[in-house]
Amino acid sequence: MSDQATGKPVITHRPVLAARKPVIGTGVSIEAIPEGHVIHVLAGKGAENLAPFLAEHAPEQALFAVRAVSPGQWFIVGKKPLSNSESTALISTLEPKADCVDQSHGRVRIRVSGSKVEQMLAKGTAVDLAPTAFPLGHATTTLIGHVAAHITRTDAESFEIIVLRGFAESLWDDFETMGREFI
Repeated sequence: MSDQATGKPVITHRPVLAARKPVIGTGVSIEAIPEGHVIHVLAGKGAENLAPFLAEHAPEQALFAVRAVSPGQWFIVGKKPLSNSESTALISTLEPKADCVDQSHGRVRIRVSGSKVEQMLAKGTAVDLAPTAFPLGHATTTLIGHVAAHITRTDAESFEIIVLRGFAESLWDDFETMGREFI
């Protein structure tokens, strides 16, 4: 499709999981988190532990959450898409100590929850997700089946999964299969 006045192609954003209805089960639920923003933050030279800096400088704490990715790397995530000026302001605030890459169009977030969610995820990943080993707020990057994913415990029985957009539908299908006995 192209713009009739300019002839330039028109790019329309389509949420990748828009056609997927939440799966609400007795032991496991699966739902797409609204596509908002995912900013990948990489610590600059000599600033390896930016977690306190990010917690202090990521504005509007209710709209942002910080997820550890690996040593010196974090995701800043939120449910609301950032305008160009909001994104620029956030990145400008953080850039004295970090480099930032907007991953909002490349990554999708999925919430899996329920009393059996750890058992469901154990079918696809080798990470020990027991609360004693993986407490609230803990995050890691791992594989779920063959798909690279970032897992964060967001509640006692809830996890946020960040996955590359191209694998989101495949991972959703895997979650439905893995959770079938608990739904």
